[in-house]
Amino acid sequence: MISSLMHITRLAHAAFVFAREGVFGVVDPSPLPPPAQAAIRAARLIERRGTKSSARLSHALTRLGPTYVKLGQFLATRPDVVGVAMARDLESLQDRLPPFPQDQAIAVVEMGLEKPITSVFSHFGESVAAASIAQVHRAEVSDINGTRPVAVKILRPNVGARFNHDLNAFRYAARKAEGVSSEARRLRLTEIIETLARSVAMEMDLRIEAAALSEMAENTREDSDFRVPTVDWDRTSHHVLTMEWIEGIALNDRARLEAANLDLPALGRKVIQNFLRHALRDGFFHADMHPGNLFVDSNERLVAVDFGIMGRLGLKERQFLAEILYGFITRNYRRVAEVHFEAGYVPSHHSVENFAQAIRAIGEPIHNRAADEISMAKLLTLLLEVTGLFDMRTRPELILLQKTMVVVEGVARSYDPKLDIWKTAEPVVREWIERNLGPLGRIQQAASGAGDLGRILFGLPAIAARSVAALEQFEAMTRDGLVLSPDTIAALGRSERRGRHWETVALWIIALSLLGFLWISF
Repeated sequence: MISSLMHITRLAHAAFVFAREGVFGVVDPSPLPPPAQAAIRAARLIERRGTKSSARLSHALTRLGPTYVKLGQFLATRPDVVGVAMARDLESLQDRLPPFPQDQAIAVVEMGLEKPITSVFSHFGESVAAASIAQVHRAEVSDINGTRPVAVKILRPNVGARFNHDLNAFRYAARKAEGVSSEARRLRLTEIIETLARSVAMEMDLRIEAAALSEMAENTREDSDFRVPTVDWDRTSHHVLTMEWIEGIALNDRARLEAANLDLPALGRKVIQNFLRHALRDGFFHADMHPGNLFVDSNERLVAVDFGIMGRLGLKERQFLAEILYGFITRNYRRVAEVHFEAGYVPSHHSVENFAQAIRAIGEPIHNRAADEISMAKLLTLLLEVTGLFDMRTRPELILLQKTMVVVEGVARSYDPKLDIWKTAEPVVREWIERNLGPLGRIQQAASGAGDLGRILFGLPAIAARSVAALEQFEAMTRDGLVLSPDTIAALGRSERRGRHWETVALWIIALSLLGFLWISF
């Protein structure tokens, strides 16, 4: 009961902020039932005037704090849930907050590393960047190799408790919504919140980010035009991440890039090709490649920072991506359609021919345009929309890839408005296809398949033994029928009545809270 009241209070406060910032003004009430339409009209009575409609949701989420900002950024990757227009609005959310005090930062470092800060760093400077989960300080380390600058990322004090409270309220709201709405069940709101919770939990363990840095460093160690900062594992813990300080020019500093006489069109191509190489070759890509997270060092190598959000693609997803891109490049729409069916993304009861026809409707207009008018990100967006007509379920990893592609393509085109995306991507895609789908790739897949088959055959006796034991247990349970005792039946009835009672109370409290906010505002 107490936890339900706390969730309801938090949600009522969020509803008031949404109403105040005019979020309900962008909601189309026509498909909603009359009570919901009346509630939206009531909420609009306290709407703040003068806010641009395109930024209302972003303003509201920023006011509600770090968890809501993270929720907005996460939903920006899910246009299937919030719609394309709202997803674009959420892309503008900036995860920036005032820094927490220096003495608190030092306390977190000393707690996390279990040493006095003077024994860890020869110098520890003020914060240079602050976000909802952590902030970054410039420091110096002195050892036998001399003194070197480092970047120290530090978790905000007690950030975990704040996020947990808000996430529990989100879970409560998602469960209630799925209990009364088939649309909420279709969108799998509870699953979305759990995915967000897992993502935030990983971001709040800086050892996980350090591991992502280390993995990408291994993947790209032979790349001549890309690198990542080196992790200082001796000064890294759950709450603290120490890494190499990057001396370079941020890609959002256009003036310095031009003053350094860098080849900006080549830089744009470098961004596109490295992203595709990581996604296809490695199946592991930086999913937040905005210009502030990318630098150019003195050797004109691209350097990425902030590895809190990463994307992964399995071999099947990589094969799917490479073949559809290559299919569009060569106008082989039949093959693009077949890849969807082979991957199991489109149910087999649909027609390959009809699906290929729908794919052609996307591809042909692209080939009739000039190279600088073609958008690979838009292509992937249209592809995901069309596949919805053929019952393709949402693929979160593909949507995250598509949203990252939007950002990467925007960065590249900002340096070269005439950039030919297809020409830039073609060598990377072709190389991956030749290596993985050519004769050598087929041999490697066959060898891998033979190994998998051998492991399955080796494990068959154990599987058979477990199956027999499970069948015997089931037979023993059902020999005289499954019987529930009267006490069990009575307990189930009491539980159901309590659940319905508190659901009714919750709905009334939310309604009364909103009315109270309305009364106070006048």
